[in-house]
Amino acid sequence: MSANQHLKSDKVAGSGSWPVEEQGFDTLLVHGGVKPDPVTGAIITPIYQSTTYVQESIDLYCAKGYSYTRSANPTVTVLEQKLAAIENGADATVYATGMAATTTAISTFMNAGDHAIITDCSYGGTNRACRVFFTRLGMEFTFVDMRDLKNVEDAIKPNTKLVLSESPANPTLTLTDLSALSALTKAKGLVHVCDNTFATAHIMRPIDHGADVTLISTTKFVDGHNMTVGGALVAATKEISDKLRFTQNILGNNMSPQIAFYQLQTVKTMSLRIEKQSSTALKIATFLESHPAVEKVMYPGLASFPQKALADKLHRNNVHGSMLWFEVRGGTANGRQLMDTVSRPWSLCENLGASESIITCPAVMTHANMLKEDRLKVGITDGFVRVSCGIEDADDLLRALKIALDALPL
Repeated sequence: MSANQHLKSDKVAGSGSWPVEEQGFDTLLVHGGVKPDPVTGAIITPIYQSTTYVQESIDLYCAKGYSYTRSANPTVTVLEQKLAAIENGADATVYATGMAATTTAISTFMNAGDHAIITDCSYGGTNRACRVFFTRLGMEFTFVDMRDLKNVEDAIKPNTKLVLSESPANPTLTLTDLSALSALTKAKGLVHVCDNTFATAHIMRPIDHGADVTLISTTKFVDGHNMTVGGALVAATKEISDKLRFTQNILGNNMSPQIAFYQLQTVKTMSLRIEKQSSTALKIATFLESHPAVEKVMYPGLASFPQKALADKLHRNNVHGSMLWFEVRGGTANGRQLMDTVSRPWSLCENLGASESIITCPAVMTHANMLKEDRLKVGITDGFVRVSCGIEDADDLLRALKIALDALPL
């Protein structure tokens, strides 16, 4: 039997597609964008680790959609289609990192002399890119508290082109009324990009609330295993996505097929992980609220959360995510002692949204590049403890936290 006799025909059993609107969210996580390989019938999309693609003729150049992997790659395309489906967008582009996605969005919608409005509390890398890098190119940025949309409206100038929101914000978890913000940006002819990394499409889809582009660090919940880094921009329209793809092709910051392959597998279990992580986060937040060593705890699932009504309005499935933060009594010294001494299964490191539970000191780690006065203005003190709950047994996490909290000098 020849080797070719082992190969499937182009018609593979079960390879047909059905309309996206007929698929549930968890089905999209597994099957969105994916078809069995037409050559072998492989159920998992192969890694097309090829730089270039042989063309049939000059007249049919790129007829199959692929010419050079910087422009497009079959493995990467499937991940883009899956993310577009789960975020309810028209199209998506994926990037080497979350910051590559962020800088591509800004580069696409702004030119020298243009102005953008950014949430005053965002990922530290976003803050630094706007404040330090893009200002060198002649762009202008205003950072405002988006909990009150009058702040956004008051900040709009004749040269404003872009509004970049982040909800929940990293790390304070402050929320923005995305539907109201999107209505404002549309009325003013502005592009609204919303960073949805913390919430994920399982909890909230910004495009459903009128955003033009959803920004995702796929390093977080899409990967969820501390294994890869990546980013994505999901656009509400194909026209917007084409603009983003044009910029991406120029900058050459696309995701590699190997990383796309990994994230195509990890994203399948995103809902399962987030449900478990959210359940654990609520248990931990409730415990922290009752512990005498804790000064303050913030989690959107708590009745005490200042924006609880908005959280319930925005977040689907009565789920509020894996992220919370708290401060301990005694200030910075006690906060840092806790982060230095809490034992496994907790890990002191950067990143979030992973299977492992992580404690982070934003003032030193994720937000160290913000100006100190700006950090303190939004509430990120030197003893601010950011928590990303993993999928371990909640009782083990609670036990380790209790031991570390009980040992603090109060």
